[in-house]
Amino acid sequence: MGHPSLDRIIELQKNPANIRNLCILAHVDHGKTTLADCLVASNGIISSRQAGKLRYLDSREDEQIRGITMKSSAISLHYQEGDKNFLLNLIDSPGHVDFSSEVSTAVRLCDGAIVVVDAVEGVCPQTQVVLRQAWLENIRPVLVINKIDRLIMELKFTPQEAYAHLQKIMEQVNAVTGTLFTSSVMEEQAEKIKEDQGSETQHGEQVYDWSAGLEEVDDSHIYFSPDQGNVVFASALDGWGFSIQHFALMYSERMGINPEVLLKTLWGDFYLNAKAKKIMKGAQVKGKKPLFVQLVLDNIWSLYDAVVTRRDKEKVEKVLASLDVKVMARDSRHSDPKVLLSAICSQWLPVSQAVLSMVCNKLPSPLHIAAERVEKLMSVGVRRFDTLPERTQELKNAFLQCSSNENAPVIVFVSKMFAVDTKALPENKQRPLTQEEIAQRRELARQRHAERMAAEQIATVGQQNHSVNNPVDIQARGQYKDEMEPQVLKESKAEEQIETFIAFARVYSGVVKKGQRIFILAPKYDPAQGLSMLPEQCSPSDSLPEVPHLSCCFIENIYLLMGRELEELEEVPSGNVLGIKGLEDVILKSATISTTPACPPFTPLNFEASPIVRVAIEPKHPSEMPKLVRGMRLLNQADPCAEVLIQETGEHVLVTAGEVHLQRCLDDLKDRFAKIEISASEPIIPFRETVVRPPKVDMVNEDLGKQQKVAVIHQVKEEGSHGRSSETLHVDSSGLVTLTTPNKLATVSVRAIPLPQEVTCLLENSSALIRTLEQVNMSLREGRNLDISVKTLEAIAEFKAQLESMLQGRKWRNAVEQIWAFGPRRCGPNILLNKLEGYHRPSLWQCLCREDTSGKDGAQAKMIREFDNSIVSGFQLATLSGPMCEEPLMGVCFSIERWDLQSSNSPHQNAFEESGTFQEALGGSKAPESINSLEVTSTEPSQAKRCQEATPADCYGPVSGQLIAAMKEACRHAFQAQPQRLMAAMYTCEIMATAEVLGRVYGVLGKREGRILHEEMKEGTEIFIVKAVLPVAESFGFADEIRKRTSGLASPQMVFSHWEVISSDPYWVPTTEEEYLHFGEKADSTNQALKYMNAVRRRKGLYVEEKIVEHAEKQRTLSKNK
Repeated sequence: MGHPSLDRIIELQKNPANIRNLCILAHVDHGKTTLADCLVASNGIISSRQAGKLRYLDSREDEQIRGITMKSSAISLHYQEGDKNFLLNLIDSPGHVDFSSEVSTAVRLCDGAIVVVDAVEGVCPQTQVVLRQAWLENIRPVLVINKIDRLIMELKFTPQEAYAHLQKIMEQVNAVTGTLFTSSVMEEQAEKIKEDQGSETQHGEQVYDWSAGLEEVDDSHIYFSPDQGNVVFASALDGWGFSIQHFALMYSERMGINPEVLLKTLWGDFYLNAKAKKIMKGAQVKGKKPLFVQLVLDNIWSLYDAVVTRRDKEKVEKVLASLDVKVMARDSRHSDPKVLLSAICSQWLPVSQAVLSMVCNKLPSPLHIAAERVEKLMSVGVRRFDTLPERTQELKNAFLQCSSNENAPVIVFVSKMFAVDTKALPENKQRPLTQEEIAQRRELARQRHAERMAAEQIATVGQQNHSVNNPVDIQARGQYKDEMEPQVLKESKAEEQIETFIAFARVYSGVVKKGQRIFILAPKYDPAQGLSMLPEQCSPSDSLPEVPHLSCCFIENIYLLMGRELEELEEVPSGNVLGIKGLEDVILKSATISTTPACPPFTPLNFEASPIVRVAIEPKHPSEMPKLVRGMRLLNQADPCAEVLIQETGEHVLVTAGEVHLQRCLDDLKDRFAKIEISASEPIIPFRETVVRPPKVDMVNEDLGKQQKVAVIHQVKEEGSHGRSSETLHVDSSGLVTLTTPNKLATVSVRAIPLPQEVTCLLENSSALIRTLEQVNMSLREGRNLDISVKTLEAIAEFKAQLESMLQGRKWRNAVEQIWAFGPRRCGPNILLNKLEGYHRPSLWQCLCREDTSGKDGAQAKMIREFDNSIVSGFQLATLSGPMCEEPLMGVCFSIERWDLQSSNSPHQNAFEESGTFQEALGGSKAPESINSLEVTSTEPSQAKRCQEATPADCYGPVSGQLIAAMKEACRHAFQAQPQRLMAAMYTCEIMATAEVLGRVYGVLGKREGRILHEEMKEGTEIFIVKAVLPVAESFGFADEIRKRTSGLASPQMVFSHWEVISSDPYWVPTTEEEYLHFGEKADSTNQALKYMNAVRRRKGLYVEEKIVEHAEKQRTLSKNK
């Protein structure tokens, strides 16, 4: 098929029924880009000989060097099947785990996906990830089993063994799909049961049959099977591929069997009875060759045997004659047999035809987008589709119709922004000149040449006459200077704007036109709020009031994405993928574009890998700092997963998903965005600080008594006595820390308790919900009515119930109701508990009960709120930076058990003791709302009068600041009174290795503090899959080291998993001789936690207790005196 013209593609774009938007998904090195090359070659864009070697869609230099895809890129292809013409918008995506964010951006824009699986390696970790991403986005996958030639050439399988191996791979893929399907059905079933329980109150024990829902739901369409036409067997590098439909049609003509019968029996336990000339079942039991082996695999194996293994010319000629294939003479004489093989197979079984035919027949068009998927895309945050405004719900029809009418609302989703060299844009490219323009330029060049020659001649004459001030010469110089000035200006202008950002987008409804004005809907935009603030039937071109998270913008230009090239377009109808210029100032990473404010922003993308690796960046020359800041801003916009932060220390920090991702970002920053020399620090390793229950054994597994706990408390007392007087700090034997402010007006008693691990995990995973809960409580405190959806309330209620079920026991009694705040940043995995007697503050869960807080109680609540602001602020500061190495805390519960507030006249008098309870003290005093927030008055009228004369801004004064500082210090000392531990970030590491290098893999993991979880051998291969956990701190250089040690036979894939407590105590000191030998100064093993803690403290400029040799003398021996 020839190269499609731009006019042809524009014509095909107008028919959404024949458009297919698809992406290629797979594990790294399973052959995605090679397969894409074969599909691109079918359109004549590249030579079929270069397919698999050129890697056309890997346009970056580092992609070509490393041999892996790092950026998803799109291309539009034309395919003709019979009378139908199809337009395929193909997106090639990366397979490396560091770039899984690029997969998310590609999947969102597609309706279907080609999942590629290596025939030798089978289902790998990233294969499972991409299948899950496709499932979450409700897109339909088809399967390509690639690299079947490896079964012939590397593993030396017989056709029968290869058939059994392919069956196992199919079972593995279907097992992953089945797991996803089962989990989604069970979730739906659980929701139904919950609704039934809500509608009818049922008593007694209920036993639910979870399998009931699975039996009722039809799952036949979700599995991969060759007879359904959604599987292709291929070798993209050798250029061949087939579906069993091809062989069914071919053999039905030769054998006279109905093609439908052959299609059902070609894959499965069927064999051909030659005598009866019938297809019969039970090939395995009777020891017969299955049909697939006899009719398909035997032919391919014999072709490889003749062409590659034996190089039998006579047999090759017979094969060519039987297949009716003509091969060029240079191919048959070529020294590499793979060239001849590729020439034969590309005519006999072209892979592009098999794959594109399957895509066109099995993947849905934009017209067939599922209603469930539309509702999922439009449901913002925790809001359900049925709670959205009516005008917003009506837009669902626009999605389903995929209409390109003038009246249809324009709805576009931008999944990412990518940078393009400004010179590469179509409008800036040099177009071919006409004959007239060539003649004009030739004449102009002749004139300039003649003028230059005349000026040179005059200059030589002037030199001979020694006339320095020749006016003609000065004029010529001036003219030359005038010509040079605009050129310099042009160069400087081009230097300023080298990169242009293009939005990678898809049109879901309407027609996008060049120069059109549209609304940009940021991820936090609320359509209900927008519709209430804007007039009806408003358009982006009107002058409109300001709406939060809504802006207007012009579309400068729109492009057709053709891999490495861009083609300029005037308009793009719905159902197509496109590039949009002119949105870089209003869109950071992703956004929704529409002509109606009723459109909601789409749900955020599902990123599988979270950024964890941090480095601090600075320019080599400090004067180039503005260029670095601008470059990092551009990098942040160009990469979906990278994050750019400015820390409190002033450092510019880059956060990436892994080591390869980090290297790519640094290269981009240096060569494309900042264009300066930069220096990056060693990776900044994140840690967390926590407390644990008192351990029973020490570092050398010896039993511990109570002496360690007493020693720790004694140490805390000593430390406290250095910084504060003994009057202000008191630590009792149970770990309760009591601290008094310097002005003696407030005393706080705090205890630190370790949270159960499951509670910490729940808090960490529910941070978004906690943030929502905090916003709701803040609006209720301010007296504003916030519209909360039913689903949000259900999620909060479920979260509360989970906490109650996990916090069981005597010490956690009523703990959930007593929660004062979460921290740090009000949504972290630490809890502040209110254990004060008589202080009844508004509940954190008040949005669930919505009790009336008017009257006297409301007045009290309003006043006591000012008190707990200082307490909460101190708690937030304490959890943000712990005492060990100023890292955030995790899994710690601070319980406030005493909080005494005294008046300034009698600082040693306890207000709680005098008036009984906190409410009585407040009720007896008739003080106004402007009362001092840190003083609780007594019942005497004279004292009440003095309190009224207190400064109204005292709640923000120095007394409040002292309470914040006291609360922070109390939390830190309470933390130090318990056994302290560091928590390290951990990677889940999956390593594929052969049996002979397994020992070396274990050696590298052991050296880097890794821990093996399990290993399993892939059936039918010599490959082992080792699953381990590895600290992020030890992961740098791990992939390179493991490849060097195993000669490239092992390849790790690492993704952030969880936080894990390091068991060793960083403050433990060896006391016995045995302990000193193991962990002393000249020990054979180091305290891992102490090593990490000192490294962090050293980086932050904190004090580190270590011996530094200042004046060392060189060792001298008796034999040599040097």
